[in-house]
Amino acid sequence: MAEEHDKFAGRINGPQFEPDRKDGLAMRLVYMVLIWIMIQVAQTVLGVATVVQFIVMLVSGGEPNERLAEFGESLGIWMAKAARYQTAASEVKPWPWSELD
Repeated sequence: MAEEHDKFAGRINGPQFEPDRKDGLAMRLVYMVLIWIMIQVAQTVLGVATVVQFIVMLVSGGEPNERLAEFGESLGIWMAKAARYQTAASEVKPWPWSELD
């Protein structure tokens, strides 16, 4: 369990190299609008994945689909990184402008 937590923590808090120079405010606004749209799509995908995972668990006697669970974890990490950029807690833009780890 601790190893799994460390893996998760490393993905969300691991090394993220801040860019050498910041974008101007106008360019940041463009990125923020694009990322906001991507977050809206991600929330819809998360909702669909949630329903599908629940159906899988109903059919399989409570066992989740591991691939779907891992996808959900990766999606959540992406959303957290996007939120950090949106709130100016980081200058690192999420995927597709940086690595999708």
